[in-house]
Amino acid sequence: MTFFKRLLLVSGLCSALFCLSWATGWAADVAVVVHPEVPADDLSFEQVRKILLGEQQFWSPDTRVTILLHAPKARERDVVVQTVYRMNESQFRRYWIAKVFRAEATAGPKIVYSNEMATELVRVIPGAIALVDAAAVPKGIKVLKVNSLLPGEKGYPLRY
Repeated sequence: MTFFKRLLLVSGLCSALFCLSWATGWAADVAVVVHPEVPADDLSFEQVRKILLGEQQFWSPDTRVTILLHAPKARERDVVVQTVYRMNESQFRRYWIAKVFRAEATAGPKIVYSNEMATELVRVIPGAIALVDAAAVPKGIKVLKVNSLLPGEKGYPLRY
């Protein structure tokens, strides 16, 4: 096979993989969305982690954090459990059972079944935070920067 044919073959394969990844949602970003009155615009990845671990339970003295998390098997949940919590699903469940049992939290994350459900609940629950597919964020939803980056920007840390 000549060099030119190899080059065409490789570029064709790369194009096909790009189209496939775009169509199937590979390498998509997960946006951190919050209730509009949450007093934050930019959090470090470690701050997001601390909030989702239940170590920071209040945004302000009168606004409790409410964590909304996708049900198991959702790609967004996989990003949160693996990337943010740095656990597998079993460890994640044990973590929250123990945290509630020790009275370190009143409850674990609330379960949502779609990006639409998550964003709608974020709109109406003061202090709510959720991680949703960045492509599914409707207009009017507050998206936080993570490490001073928005979803889609190079180096954004929440990607699946």
